[in-house]
Amino acid sequence: MGRNDRKRRTPLATKAIAASAALALGGGGLLWAQMNASAHESNSSGQNQTKAAAAAAQVATIACPDVGQQLTSVPQKARQGVATELANLDKQITEAYARLASTRQAQANDASFVQNAIVGPLKEKRAATIDRIRIDIQRVGGTVNATALKQLAACTTQNATNTTTAGRGGGRGKGGGKNNGGGQNTAAPSASASASASAAPPANNGGQAGNGPVAADFVDITKVANNVLAKPQNSGQASTGSFTTKCGVNANKNHNTDNVIVAPGVTNGAHHEHDYVGNQKVNALSTNDSLLAAPSSCQNQSDLSAYYWPVVRVQDGSQEFDANADGGGKEGNVGKILTAQSASIKYVGSPASKVVAMPQFLRIITGDAKTLTNGLANANAHWSCTGFEDKVQLTEQYPICPQGSNVVRLFAFQSCWDGVNVDSANHRTHVAFADPASGVCGNGFKAIPQLTMSLVYKITPPTLEADGTVKNAYAVDGFPEQLHKASTDHDDFISVTKNNLAATIANCVNSGKKCQ
Repeated sequence: MGRNDRKRRTPLATKAIAASAALALGGGGLLWAQMNASAHESNSSGQNQTKAAAAAAQVATIACPDVGQQLTSVPQKARQGVATELANLDKQITEAYARLASTRQAQANDASFVQNAIVGPLKEKRAATIDRIRIDIQRVGGTVNATALKQLAACTTQNATNTTTAGRGGGRGKGGGKNNGGGQNTAAPSASASASASAAPPANNGGQAGNGPVAADFVDITKVANNVLAKPQNSGQASTGSFTTKCGVNANKNHNTDNVIVAPGVTNGAHHEHDYVGNQKVNALSTNDSLLAAPSSCQNQSDLSAYYWPVVRVQDGSQEFDANADGGGKEGNVGKILTAQSASIKYVGSPASKVVAMPQFLRIITGDAKTLTNGLANANAHWSCTGFEDKVQLTEQYPICPQGSNVVRLFAFQSCWDGVNVDSANHRTHVAFADPASGVCGNGFKAIPQLTMSLVYKITPPTLEADGTVKNAYAVDGFPEQLHKASTDHDDFISVTKNNLAATIANCVNSGKKCQ
């Protein structure tokens, strides 16, 4: 299968990227310890405070290469084993982050502590795991550059002054990166209308769990310039219909911290909670057969598709059911889990052509859960407020909505399919975004109905305090080292239908009908 090197943007917004392209698959992470705000260790000594401040200036982050982006071709027989090992790399980074965040005093007293007690042991663990990945691939006849793979084991330390985050600064939507799991995009980011984003947050403002969000992660949406561009004009062959499926808002609180697409068979493979609507039996152990046999929350019982996304929480001090659990409070995901007020799930057509039906068990991930590490090349987060959806959408910041307006998360999935594969080794290269100007699918890809979602949440607007902190902060769940950045928002989908529903959806879209 050829790589898809075409530039793209989502139909929701045009976005400028400034980052290295990388994938959301496991194995990479940026570990940031809030040295002066550890929730795990007290510090009453003025002398120790001075030492801790010095340590914070010296070592604040550990950057690890993302192994998953290097594995664009993995034999089918090796994918389960490789996915398990990539999940192990994620777990190792999570453990290293916890270690980094909870040993402030030791770091202040010993300048070599991070290297000797955290970075060095992490490299050894990663090296062993990476070698198992090599063995898994070669055992089934696959090829891998063992030397290059081995070099991905080492992580580096960074200090607070030279650390930048992909999630800070621009209030505009971002996009236009290469959807190929690699390559570079060096376009400068668009300027933000947000004054709050220009200043670095105080060192002790790391959110309720010490890992974000911070004040600079929020912006008053009324102060952001309009940035949503017009969609491509419809051609004579455009598919202008739509199909709406009503599957609820997860009012029954169906949650887990698994991700069967990225980490099949691995409990807590996502390291954060998901909301599930549609298929009601989705977890790490799900199979195609079990998905077909499961109940659905959708009104149309032929729709057994799995629609799932990370939960949103208000960091109000609430002790949720997972406050002491993996993927929850133990990994920095804290506060009250919010249920969306509404969840609109709609399939729409292509402005350039008719569509083909989605294949059974097609898997799509849109967005990148690791933008703090990987940059914004695969980011597809779109935050807005009701009444602003067609004018302003944010990728790098959470909106502060005006009175009477609610927070909105918007998603538009990849709408081009390679015509063969229902998944790929990196979970990206089998699907692609259409050309932003024409809506045409390139490189032999076929247009499929585009899955779109709109999730609306009633949230008391956060306020930015005089001391630089944020009150009533809300954030999307994520990997702990990603610091709850708005840009890490993502959405997951597995197409599972009965009674020829996939063809029905395609026919509605192609005929111009509005179906449900």
